[in-house]
Amino acid sequence: MGINTADDAGVFQITEDLALIQTVDFFTPVVDDPYTFGQVAAANSLSDVYAMGGTPLTVLNIVGWPKGVLPLSVMTDILRGGQDKVTEAGAVVAGGHTSVDKELKYGLSVTGIIHPKKIYTNANAQVGDRLILTKPLGMGILSTALKLGLAGEEIAAKIGAIMARLNKKPAEIMKRFRVNSCTDVTGFGLMGHLYEMMKASGTGAQLSYSAIPILPEALPLVSPQTIPGGSKSNYNFLKSHVQVDKSLTDEQAILIFDAQTSGGLILSTHPEDAEALLKALHDEDVSDARLIGEVIATEAGMIKVAP
Repeated sequence: MGINTADDAGVFQITEDLALIQTVDFFTPVVDDPYTFGQVAAANSLSDVYAMGGTPLTVLNIVGWPKGVLPLSVMTDILRGGQDKVTEAGAVVAGGHTSVDKELKYGLSVTGIIHPKKIYTNANAQVGDRLILTKPLGMGILSTALKLGLAGEEIAAKIGAIMARLNKKPAEIMKRFRVNSCTDVTGFGLMGHLYEMMKASGTGAQLSYSAIPILPEALPLVSPQTIPGGSKSNYNFLKSHVQVDKSLTDEQAILIFDAQTSGGLILSTHPEDAEALLKALHDEDVSDARLIGEVIATEAGMIKVAP
């Protein structure tokens, strides 16, 4: 599996019953606390393996370090946060690489394993499938608000905990149900990653805005200053593929395009399994999971959003 369907990771088959999953991601800080940033960056990098249905095995740290700007204790805390999250995932830090950079950056190159016949892709959503999202939206808006001093420590702690949460549990739960397709929500936002899934599957999606989990603190903070550049780019690229009901305000609409960091999984599941899958997620503490819509027969990649 390569780049042809814009899937979450590359997959290389080794034997009849073993394949490697490979992915890499890194970025600049989205929270002020170094330890939390390390956790978030690691969870974000590991997420691509979970979205494929795989098990993380080894990781390599990637650090861009602004030499002479920050004390080395900051790097120690970042790496400690990453290490703790990798350990929680059951994987091993096998090494890494550090380079001098103008901006602080951190992330992981991750290698996972999976059975070649048990791979989840973003290209197999079926008409009639129900769509489940496992984490709330709004992290991009709130992260920017924090940088501008428009949000406080309570919000910082809340979004830090959400972004640092591994997608391990929903990835394990989905294997017990008829999930046809899966992807995770990161920089392209809900609309971007859902568009990729629908386009690759030759289908479209019908969503209910009121069913989409959105952090309640986000909407009041939406303004031209707090909308990240990535969210604006998502909107400009996708607006011709997304039909948003006219009753929704611009402020409401931008949240479904909001660029996320370490967001949840989108699960496209058989309609008869949807309620049981959702209950299983809630019962096992994936409490933000919501049934947000269904896969429909329409132009490939088209997304319709009702109130």
